[in-house]
Amino acid sequence: MKRFSTALTVLVMLVVAACNNAPEKTADTTTAATTDTAKTTPPPADVKPAFKPFDVVEINHTVKDYAKWKPAFDADSTARIASGLGFIVIGKNDAKPNNLVIAFTITDIQKTKDFAASPRLKDVMQKNGVISKPVISYYHVIRNNPDAKGKQWVLVTHKVKDFDAWLKVFDAEGAATRASFGLTDVALARGIDDPNLVHIVFDITDMAKAKARMSDPALKKLMGDAGVISAPTIEYYTTAD
Repeated sequence: MKRFSTALTVLVMLVVAACNNAPEKTADTTTAATTDTAKTTPPPADVKPAFKPFDVVEINHTVKDYAKWKPAFDADSTARIASGLGFIVIGKNDAKPNNLVIAFTITDIQKTKDFAASPRLKDVMQKNGVISKPVISYYHVIRNNPDAKGKQWVLVTHKVKDFDAWLKVFDAEGAATRASFGLTDVALARGIDDPNLVHIVFDITDMAKAKARMSDPALKKLMGDAGVISAPTIEYYTTAD
């Protein structure tokens, strides 16, 4: 009986010793490792939404006094918004600062055309000091650079024989080549009423280089090779205000 009691005592001591020497639980270690990983893992990069083509209208006209015209223009914003127009920019022609181009996004072509043709708009323009007949153009923007923020820009408009053929030549020239001439690609659009009418917007990073390029015989030849069939309209603007 004494031998049994002694054996039992030894067994209890062994169990206690085994419990005291057992490895620590790993839950805390795992939690710490997870926390450290969360701290060192960078957040996912922002993914820009895919570009969606959109429609715009450009209105060109001359005002008698920009300082008086602008507040009246701002006051009429409610009517424009109701007609689906979203303001983009006002540009002042570099050669004639009272010659303006105003660009808007549009949501409904016919609704915008009805707004532009309304006697009300004509009356508003006359009261606000518009002294020329407005030229209104509608474009479908197929490329757009949202990062372009230039204050000086140039609009190039011309007709082409075949838009797809022209685009291949334009892309072969490349944005990098145009950038070397002081021109940053901003927008590429086609006429809504005439899809072979091409309208391009470039920001200008170097005015001397940009103007030299626009008058370069090499560019004229490139346009001819691309199928340009009209004399290009080239207009330089500075963003107003």
